[in-house]
Amino acid sequence: MILAAGKGTRLLPLTVTRPKALLEVQGVSLLEHTIRYLKHFGVDEIVINVHHYASQIIAFLERNHHFGIRIEISDEQDELLNTGGGLYKARGFFDDGKPFILSTSDVITDLNLQEMYRFHLEHDPLVTLAVKHRESSREFLFDPGYRLCGWQNNLTGETRLVSDTRESIKIAFSAIHMISPRIFDLITERGCFSIVDVYLRLAADNTLLGFEHDESMWYEFGRIENLERLNTLDEIRTIYKQFHSS
Repeated sequence: MILAAGKGTRLLPLTVTRPKALLEVQGVSLLEHTIRYLKHFGVDEIVINVHHYASQIIAFLERNHHFGIRIEISDEQDELLNTGGGLYKARGFFDDGKPFILSTSDVITDLNLQEMYRFHLEHDPLVTLAVKHRESSREFLFDPGYRLCGWQNNLTGETRLVSDTRESIKIAFSAIHMISPRIFDLITERGCFSIVDVYLRLAADNTLLGFEHDESMWYEFGRIENLERLNTLDEIRTIYKQFHSS
């Protein structure tokens, strides 16, 4: 699943007339890159949630013949549901019992999804979270075994602990999740809610693991001030060359 419903308020004025997912970095829209990235690792079915300028995203997919794979739309035009509510609304798409990938649309990375998927299958947690040591305003907290035990806002100092541990590892979330469909039986929240809040609630009684990928390149186009730098980075061209060749 690709999350593409947000209003992109941190990217104003670029998102006054376009959805964030269709903004371009080095001539390629964020949504196209995310689809091609997922396809590279064998994904052939995707659901995309839409809200802000939903018709533009739908038209973009149709013009590109859905990039040759099955792409469904989860329509949130009536109500924006946040990450957790958006995932729960699309739960019917994940009815085969297999783990699935949840990704934002504003990240450009060469993280090896096959390695992350193998890790998830081997350890069988409820959720595997891609994490990377980097500067971030918010970080997850993990115990020495990389089991999720909390969250911290580095700007406000707010800390939410879900289990006791003498040592905790602070590390930034890379906005890519590997999720067992078992989670849908445990989500009691309804309407508009954050998936991070769900994770923190469930982490007290379930295993949610961090998958560290410090060796990977990772860039986020979450703020307008990032655009100029991303448009000139050779690393972005390297990532595109790897995942856009097919």
